Amino acid sequence: MFFRSRNNRPAVSLALQGGGAHGAFTWGVLDALLEDGRLDFAGVSGTSAGAMNATMLAHGLLQGGRDGAREALANFWQAVAGSAPMLNAGASIRSGHPANSLRMMLYWTQLLSPRQFNPLNVNPLRDILVSLVDFERLRTDCPLDLFIATTNANTGRLRLFRHHELSASCVLASACLPTFHHTVEIDGEPYWDGAFSANPAVFPLVYECTASDILLVLLSPMAHSNMPQSAEEIRRRAQELAFKSTFLREMHSFAHAREHAARTLLPLGRLERRLKQTHLHMIADDVLMGRLAAESKMTTSQPFLEMLRDQGRSQAIAWLTSHYRAVGRHSSVDIAAVFL
Repeated sequence: MFFRSRNNRPAVSLALQGGGAHGAFTWGVLDALLEDGRLDFAGVSGTSAGAMNATMLAHGLLQGGRDGAREALANFWQAVAGSAPMLNAGASIRSGHPANSLRMMLYWTQLLSPRQFNPLNVNPLRDILVSLVDFERLRTDCPLDLFIATTNANTGRLRLFRHHELSASCVLASACLPTFHHTVEIDGEPYWDGAFSANPAVFPLVYECTASDILLVLLSPMAHSNMPQSAEEIRRRAQELAFKSTFLREMHSFAHAREHAARTLLPLGRLERRLKQTHLHMIADDVLMGRLAAESKMTTSQPFLEMLRDQGRSQAIAWLTSHYRAVGRHSSVDIAAVFL
């Protein structure tokens, strides 16, 4: 099934991984895809920083089409860069190694709970989202299927918020690191970062979206070349693996299901046909992500974010050059080789 949008362009759904400030890489990917103009978007699933990018993409498309989406993404990341200039003064552009002031703040967040460290619940991200996004209009007129992943802090279960129930709190919940942010309560339930349960959730794009192609935009390296040595490096690697494990299990199951559907001699049911018709694509930069400092996900200096954006643009342009013709025809990444 080769799905085309109303504009007769091939359409893809997007799965946007979380990764703090590294989400600026996804900003660059989306900016290049929007500028290129050959693809439309049927749905987008985002977690944490991926949820921020997904929300800004949807809002911008609604407000002003492709140019509006590019502007909305740029406005968001520029606002993030401007939210804490003193904490990021002196941060490394190449590695994202934090400035000493930010490192000191991160140290205290390991000793104090968010309510102790930030009793007034100051959260620049909330101010940015509220000022930039028309959530009321998004809930009624969202131009694509939107899925924002959060984790119920009491049960560990994934909760996906769709566009019709979207709010700033939903997006903030998707990016809520419990050691750093106050727990976000929605309808009396506590929510933490969606990466604990899905980073990102791919299944709604398979089962609920019309496009047969899914483009994964990944921020976490598939493999690291070095072992963590210090206690801090070990702690951060453990968190990264925990955040990635649910996505790896989902893709592992998806790859097995596709293999099973391909081998069966029996008539295929609706699910098997959908699995066979789904094409997977991937944009990532393991070399870049592998060389970034462990704490760089918290570095929001404008030069660092712009470096990530530029690298994301480069990777997206390279993918379009090599794999655009695969859209609607076949996968451009061997998921069995990558995830099995």
